[in-house]
Amino acid sequence: MPFYPAERVGLFIDGSNLYASARTLGFDIDYKRLHQYFSNQTNLVRAYYYTALLDEQEYSPIRPLVDWLDYNGYNMVTKPAKEFTDATGRRKIKGNMDIELAVDVLELSASLDHIVIFSGDGDFRRLVEAVQARGVRVSIVSTLKSQPPMAADELRRQADNFIELTDLKDEITRVGGQQTHVQPPKQVVTKDIDKVDGEDDDNSAISDPQAYLETA
Repeated sequence: MPFYPAERVGLFIDGSNLYASARTLGFDIDYKRLHQYFSNQTNLVRAYYYTALLDEQEYSPIRPLVDWLDYNGYNMVTKPAKEFTDATGRRKIKGNMDIELAVDVLELSASLDHIVIFSGDGDFRRLVEAVQARGVRVSIVSTLKSQPPMAADELRRQADNFIELTDLKDEITRVGGQQTHVQPPKQVVTKDIDKVDGEDDDNSAISDPQAYLETA
């Protein structure tokens, strides 16, 4: 792990992006193990998790996960997803958390030495550059092992370190039949992907209303 013992570390997890990456690689994230792993390996100060919710629904399939994370060491950042019908009459749901994640990274960079962003979205390249200019190191957690790769090349080049998600698999995957967290839904709301190298399109919309937690 590319961390120094005294570094104050913050995790910033794009929940839908991480879920999509792990699902593509064929394993489920155990968020209790993930938090414990980084707590053991680093001086972990904060862990933030970002996701959009359809709050108007009587029951949100991601709500149990959000509640569990909130009580188990994660700072939850959520906002209402927007539902609309496109010109073809297709129901779509849009819920992009990039701005919320970027604002928190910039605000907290003064209190951290090393920021870990769980996303391969190339739109974060400029954010990484801005944080580095403040003297903070940045690691990106994503994967190149999926088809197509989930990590944008320009983001990997900008970051101080790139951590391949498959290298963490044995430490953060859900093992056996025992769940130490509430598992996210198997079928989830998905943003259309139309950029290469894992970069997602700001104008794309989540197109499958079956649940919530997946994006590019």
